[in-house]
Amino acid sequence: MFRGSMVALVTPMKADESVDFDALEKLIEFHIKSKTKAIVAMGTTGESATLDFEEHREVVRFVVDKTAGRIPVIAGTGANSTTEAIELTEYAKDVGADACLLVTPYYNKPTQEGLYLHYKKIAETVDIPQILYNVPGRTACDLLPETIGRLASIQNIVGVKEATGDVGRVAQIKALVGDDFDLYTGDDGTAVDFLLAGGHGGISVTANVAPQRVSEVYDAAVAGDAEKARELDAPLTELHKALFVEANPIPVKWAMMEMGLMGGAIRLPLTPLSEKYHEVVRQALRTAGAL
Repeated sequence: MFRGSMVALVTPMKADESVDFDALEKLIEFHIKSKTKAIVAMGTTGESATLDFEEHREVVRFVVDKTAGRIPVIAGTGANSTTEAIELTEYAKDVGADACLLVTPYYNKPTQEGLYLHYKKIAETVDIPQILYNVPGRTACDLLPETIGRLASIQNIVGVKEATGDVGRVAQIKALVGDDFDLYTGDDGTAVDFLLAGGHGGISVTANVAPQRVSEVYDAAVAGDAEKARELDAPLTELHKALFVEANPIPVKWAMMEMGLMGGAIRLPLTPLSEKYHEVVRQALRTAGAL
């Protein structure tokens, strides 16, 4: 359904840590102008874990409204409670999101059968395109290729965001799903290899600060132009690493503040970027041409 570079959008905040909707609207326009192919609202990078339920819903609604159909909006609606995930997914559908991104249930470590039944119930309850999201480094739960293959047979489960950094999973998953099931990378550092191996796009943190360049990289890689993709990606290599010197979205929010795109507020238990990393991130922004 979706191709190329999709941004895992941050949620800008004011000094009092309330959502800065004025800054959010400017970021939406920035991404549309920069040829980002879709916006993911309320994913991990959007601090979904620290926004309350009503704030989560309001951000999704706001992004859908302000994007106004110009590019797709994918709402992060995953939860470690199946009931809560269904409620968020229903809301996203009601306000006009184009699809939902559902992270594997975190902390409670379900079995593969539990994961299958969790996603199956959400998909059967809410008729909206749904993308699985596997990021075991955060959730302590790995959605295995065999389970993805089972879920791919459900009509409105349309793809998976694979954030393991394991490029070998592209071939493993492709062997188990149909041609209409999409594979998206969630790891900027290995994105080019993932796409050249047969991936269809990616949900990127780096796209928050270098959206046009990331879009060009992904377009080239999806088209199979390895030389062009690697050449375009080379200035971003340092940035891909620098944006994870501390837990995401700490570095990327600081980077966006440094670029003048928004304020740098972030919610506890996350804290602002440690001073010892300021020059690391700043230099990576310069190398990427973003500063």
